[in-house]
Amino acid sequence: MTATETAAATPAATGGRALRVPHLLLIAAALLVLLSLVRLIDDADDVTSSGTVGAALRLAVPIFLAGLGGLWSERSGVINIGLEGMMILGTWTGAWAGYQWGPWIGVLFGVLGGALGGLLHAVATVTFGVDHIVSGVAINILGLGLTQFLAGLIFNTGHAKALGGGPRQSPPIDSITTLTLPVLSGGEIGGWTSPDWLGTLERHHWFLVSDVAGVLRGLTAGMSLLTLVALLLVPASFFVLWRTPFGLRIRSCGEDPYAAESLGVPVYRMKYAAVIISGGFSGLAGAFLVTVAAPLYQDGQTGGRGFIGLAAMIFGNWRPGGLAAGSLLFGYTDAMNVRGGGQSVHALLLFVAVLLVAVAGRQAVRGGRLRPRIVTDLGRREVRDAYLGAALAAVSAAGLLAWFLLSDAVPGELVSFAPHLTTLLVLTLASQRLRMPAADGVRYRRGEAR
Repeated sequence: MTATETAAATPAATGGRALRVPHLLLIAAALLVLLSLVRLIDDADDVTSSGTVGAALRLAVPIFLAGLGGLWSERSGVINIGLEGMMILGTWTGAWAGYQWGPWIGVLFGVLGGALGGLLHAVATVTFGVDHIVSGVAINILGLGLTQFLAGLIFNTGHAKALGGGPRQSPPIDSITTLTLPVLSGGEIGGWTSPDWLGTLERHHWFLVSDVAGVLRGLTAGMSLLTLVALLLVPASFFVLWRTPFGLRIRSCGEDPYAAESLGVPVYRMKYAAVIISGGFSGLAGAFLVTVAAPLYQDGQTGGRGFIGLAAMIFGNWRPGGLAAGSLLFGYTDAMNVRGGGQSVHALLLFVAVLLVAVAGRQAVRGGRLRPRIVTDLGRREVRDAYLGAALAAVSAAGLLAWFLLSDAVPGELVSFAPHLTTLLVLTLASQRLRMPAADGVRYRRGEAR
């Protein structure tokens, strides 16, 4: 059996059984129907508006790209909590090149800046065997300090200062071209301006029809080309990691590097490649912030998105599809905060309460199915955990429902905390099904198999 076959046959390498596309579409449709009902009950039209969906997509992309970087690194067995620092390096290098030579050159330099951070992490962890957490923390500190120093040194002097730069920001950068799908979301075709059919349907606020129109309009109106590139990275990463010899070798290093070594896989080289690619994706996330989210570099611009990307990767069970779903969830809650959606967040209390009821029911059913295993200690723990999860979900649902019924809106302070609260809740609920790569974080030394 080859190393690639070993990785393909290892259950932990795939993160368990994955949902098929029809199942995912049914789940998405059910969630949209539930959102539409919640919108009507609470009269919160912003829940599925095109503005909210568009903002959620823009806010989700840097989280997704950072998480994708973490996925590549950890699939090779190298923990990368330095995503935030690599992302910061991407913002500075992207802005430095972007204001001089254009946004796409800025994107390229952003990727290179993040890749340099990834190379440094690979040298420390793969070559010298430094603890992965220690190295990641050091890169976060280095990225923040170095960019602050370089911003004051370069953006606050000479030509850059004359163009609007300063000690904490770069000169403005030209925005990347946006796309609007003609006919459906307006736009021009050969000088003819087409009507905005989706916008018209959205403004009627009909049940489900207007919600679908709002979601589609948010996805098809004013989308940046870089956003489209980021969306295409979901199937591209899945294909490379799960359908090519290169990706299977990387995953074999994350499952059992000594077995991979015995079968001729160049483990050091694979780990280096994965961690450098990880840094490149994180740098791309930083470049997105300075070319799409805002047209310049600013100190503190990443705002912890690298860490949220790491949480999205864990929520997604180290798979691109789950990572994308987690990123959209965090981006959506962040969009509510940006748009000041106190009423919309209030409607989401009911939405989450219904979902928690479903989780409680599923955990209770799971506990019933596991009862035959109660004869063993492991079986007892599994049954206990299932029923405990059902009880916690039911109590949380009751609390949220009471909050929804006894209030009219959510205070602004809690709205701003919603993205971080979502991170904690999602990781808590998802913790029982996580299957990280078996050798993730293990210090590897050639020829030292235990």
